[in-house]
Amino acid sequence: MIPCVERFVIFWYLSRSRRPGDDPRGAAELRERTERPSVMPPAIRGGARHRQAGFTLIELLVVIVIIGLLAALVGPKLFGRVGKGKQAAAQAQIELFGAALDNFRLDVGRYPTTEEGLKALLVKSGGLESWDGPYLKKQEIPSDPWGRSYLYTSPGEHGEYDLLSYGADGITGGDGENQDVMSWKGIKRAGERVEP
Repeated sequence: MIPCVERFVIFWYLSRSRRPGDDPRGAAELRERTERPSVMPPAIRGGARHRQAGFTLIELLVVIVIIGLLAALVGPKLFGRVGKGKQAAAQAQIELFGAALDNFRLDVGRYPTTEEGLKALLVKSGGLESWDGPYLKKQEIPSDPWGRSYLYTSPGEHGEYDLLSYGADGITGGDGENQDVMSWKGIKRAGERVEP
């Protein structure tokens, strides 16, 4: 308790408990208690029922260990989904390019050549009288989810055109996130077998 409040409580208690004619022993006790400073910290002086609120170091360490275990278990699964999400985004972009290339072919009568590239979907090049573009909503050709350009060839080795992204590693081949994403073949998932 606060020292002045403590003094008041002690004085009030002792004055109420004294009977007339008693030895003023209570007054001496009060003087003795109020003159010497208390050496006990407030948490001990008030007893166990006045324990200060807060967390102990052990409680904090247990919580930190639990959070670390959860992060170690859940983190790798979430990061694996980020790679799969990028591949799915690349596959979706290739399919959108395919729809735009098909519209170009309907208007012009052919797919853009390798030299014209995907830019022919946005800008009319010379000699294309029936071009009715742009065939993409954006004003520029989007990059793949890893920041590189898609590779376009026409005529392609696997169809009238080939459109691909080399995946996260940027080189031919690979598994998982490094797998190539191609217009003529779907993405191979873990445990699946994709036929070309």
